[in-house]
Amino acid sequence: MDSTVIVTGGLGRSGRWIVDRLAADHAVVCVDLDHPGYEIAPRQHVDFRAVDLTDAGETFDLVGEIDPDAVVHWGSHPSPTRHAGSRVFGDNVAGAYNVLVAAGRADATVVQASSESAYGLAFAEDTPLPDELPITEDHPMRPEDPYGTGKVVAEEVADMVHRRDGVPVTSVRPSWIQYPGEYTCLGLDDLADGAGNCWSYVDVRDVAALVARAVDDPPAGHEAVHAAAAANYLGRPTAEAVEEHFGRLPADCDLDGERSALSTAKAAQLFDWTPEHEWRTAREEDVSDPELWS
Repeated sequence: MDSTVIVTGGLGRSGRWIVDRLAADHAVVCVDLDHPGYEIAPRQHVDFRAVDLTDAGETFDLVGEIDPDAVVHWGSHPSPTRHAGSRVFGDNVAGAYNVLVAAGRADATVVQASSESAYGLAFAEDTPLPDELPITEDHPMRPEDPYGTGKVVAEEVADMVHRRDGVPVTSVRPSWIQYPGEYTCLGLDDLADGAGNCWSYVDVRDVAALVARAVDDPPAGHEAVHAAAAANYLGRPTAEAVEEHFGRLPADCDLDGERSALSTAKAAQLFDWTPEHEWRTAREEDVSDPELWS
């Protein structure tokens, strides 16, 4: 392998798919809080390290030792509700700062997990109507929760690192990540349950493909891009569902049929990426989770 990529959060649910995708073309160092064990036999082109990303010393030691060509920062608390808000915000921001600054000093390309939650729609106490449909990456970010706010800060850190160190950074804002054969988004019974992202989603395989594109052909600066499926998971026109739930449509609305409320035009332009998977077929697929060791 000619290049080395660190993937933080690589043992997580979606992180495994990213490690698996990148290991086809790169040597991957999978980083998480725990190590799978010294007795395991890693799959080809994968190594494992246990690091607390909130510890600056551990993080800088790791990046300095590996001297990677790229760093994919995917490790964080994935929700504002499973831990105290102060822990979600503090850990996620500290981890992003430590990883991105270390990557910048190592002159490594960076891809990080941001979120659609940065817009403040998903976890707001009273879900607001989006300013525009489809939602673009220029939509105002107004989070009311520690998770989304932490993602906004992480993107500011990315701006800082690019300005200072000149490394390319991609902040991927995934929609609700779904897994083949599972697709929990289809179990919602009420429109209100999915209104926070206007019933959008993305298959984990498409997320991994976008990350790989951003690693292999990075942008010139820091760019944020959506990762979302082409259509909603309702099987009905998106604008119709928005109007039914919110009582009206935004003045800036150009959304036809079942098209996703999250625009992926920017990801298509920058990375020639388009989503390949959709719920009607993926919900029945029998695809095993990636095996990173034996």
